[in-house]
Amino acid sequence: MFKKIALGIAAAIVLLLVVVATRPPTFHVERSQVVDAPPAVVFAQVSDFHAWSAWSPWEKLDPAMKRSYEGAASGRGAQYAWVGNSQVGEGRMTIEQANPPARLVIRLEFLKPFEATNTATFSFVPEGSLTKVTWAMDGKNTFIGKAMSLFVSMDKMIGGDFERGLGALKTVSERAAKSGSVAEVAK
Repeated sequence: MFKKIALGIAAAIVLLLVVVATRPPTFHVERSQVVDAPPAVVFAQVSDFHAWSAWSPWEKLDPAMKRSYEGAASGRGAQYAWVGNSQVGEGRMTIEQANPPARLVIRLEFLKPFEATNTATFSFVPEGSLTKVTWAMDGKNTFIGKAMSLFVSMDKMIGGDFERGLGALKTVSERAAKSGSVAEVAK
């Protein structure tokens, strides 16, 4: 009897490992928002990490979060690092590609609570006098990530954050476009 139970448990574990192993090796999360501002105005909000505090969905989760900036003031080479509570963890971002005002590619490194390196891409496409902003994140699923995806997808985990961030980016960018000053938003 014990042998049958042990074999059943072993078979279930093997089946679970096979299912986890067959999960996709990568993930992609993407959200878009139309903004009533020119691409250059919206691009400026994203390419300057100092401006992220006005729209990033994670900035408000830890008012005591420690931030540091290195490299270029904005655009390619700009770096931003943070250390915060359990909701924001620790990590850094580096702008690797900046093609104003159309595209920005960021290397996103999470250090705590889990180590991961992903790519965040922002595209800014003119639609008449409006701009369609698309925020995407791509990364690799480790075995643990694949196992977690059985219960919750990356899209469900961070998609809502992207939507909130894009909504705030819309507000900030439209205010900057109306005032004629991108710098006004940093206040």
